[in-house]
Amino acid sequence: MEREELLIFDDIEKQAWELLEKSIIYYQGRPIGTIAAGETSEVALNYDHCFVRDFVPSALLFLSKGRYDIVRNFLEETLKLQPTENLLNAYTPGRGLIPASFKVVSTNGQEYLEADFGEHAIARVTPVDSCLWWIIILYAYVKATKDINFALQPEFQQGIMLIMELCLATRFDMYPTLLVPDGACMIQRRLGIYGYPLEIQALFYAALRAARKLLICAGDEEIVIGIDNRLPLLRDHIRNHYWIDMHRLNAIYRFKGEEYGHTAVNQFNIYADSIAYAKLALWLPKLGGYLAGNVGPSQLDTRFFSLGNLMAILTSLASDRQSQAIMYLIEEQWQDLVAEMPMKICFPAIEKEEYRIFTGCDPKNLPWSYHNGGSWPVLLWLLTAAAQKTGRTSLAQRAIEIAQTRLSEDQWPQYYDGTRGLLIGKEARRYQTWTITGFLLAKELMRNPDYLELISFAEFDLNNASQVCDL
Repeated sequence: MEREELLIFDDIEKQAWELLEKSIIYYQGRPIGTIAAGETSEVALNYDHCFVRDFVPSALLFLSKGRYDIVRNFLEETLKLQPTENLLNAYTPGRGLIPASFKVVSTNGQEYLEADFGEHAIARVTPVDSCLWWIIILYAYVKATKDINFALQPEFQQGIMLIMELCLATRFDMYPTLLVPDGACMIQRRLGIYGYPLEIQALFYAALRAARKLLICAGDEEIVIGIDNRLPLLRDHIRNHYWIDMHRLNAIYRFKGEEYGHTAVNQFNIYADSIAYAKLALWLPKLGGYLAGNVGPSQLDTRFFSLGNLMAILTSLASDRQSQAIMYLIEEQWQDLVAEMPMKICFPAIEKEEYRIFTGCDPKNLPWSYHNGGSWPVLLWLLTAAAQKTGRTSLAQRAIEIAQTRLSEDQWPQYYDGTRGLLIGKEARRYQTWTITGFLLAKELMRNPDYLELISFAEFDLNNASQVCDL
């Protein structure tokens, strides 16, 4: 690389760090988070909030730089917003929920935090992923600081257990997965992910792994037993029923419907004609594979969802063989999944009548835009982390080189549109904080692979699940 190019890229990183500093929110004189976007040319809406999911790359970045105070303050203040009682009112947040976002509000010179549990969200959907991400951030904080006593404080132990109670509650369901509505995660608008979307299952698995490590002095043995029971069931369920490769596709193609009992091969009664298996057979490389977007009664969503697959690699929800196959697929289908801006949130986009039915004619989720096949630069850090874990760092370097030539020039947009990510998103905010931090975190992970330990988990071993030395 030429010296002039290196200087340009150094300037881009410097600019990104300056923008990150400007995004920090202060509460009572202390840093507690980062706003969603710095663009102020339009109505703020909720882009002046600190979103839990958006703060994840910021938190990991701050931890990598030893700036523990902002992450500690974030964890403490969001925990105070967690309801600890059920008010038996369907319109109030339930016990254990972590808000989707919060903002600092000042009245008569007094500051307080205003939490949003979904009341102000599109379609008023309560976030499922906030609770899971919160535990993952707490785990990363303890890993970085070696301060296990922080997580052992009674209020934090109670907070973790309340989240676990929500996740492990008895339901009208007999799967180890979590049943959630459309719009409950990063894809926070209707997009046909109702049921058991991969993203939530991967985050659920990560949160279970983290909670099992952190609940060392838990007073509720039932919760710990529940986690131990759920972990292997969830892992095996996802690896067996969500996995798609050519061998599996051949089996699905020959499925018989209307099978009953324990001997049923087609356990979810999937009808092969509901799957575009001819196109999928051409798209799947011989050695590649991935985890399906959703599995449920007569449903196999064969769209590739990036966050779920990449998190499955990082948490070892996917096996080593499956992880390598996912990365091989990304390499072979680079133009579809990465192209000119890392990377597609899902592929392919849903179009025509399917788009109308799945999205309700959502004008923001037009085909190849926003959640419906749009390209999200924040996914760069997850791609980089997964590439490191699987020993495919050349893929991460290739993606970073693509991103850094455009992001600064385009003013750090929220997302890109088009089949190859060539267009700045039609309604994308500029100076999106997680676009900035996703880029910076990817660079930091490449410089120091040890930071991967903040977010990565080895293969699950029940006999070693609670050892403190693993933190």
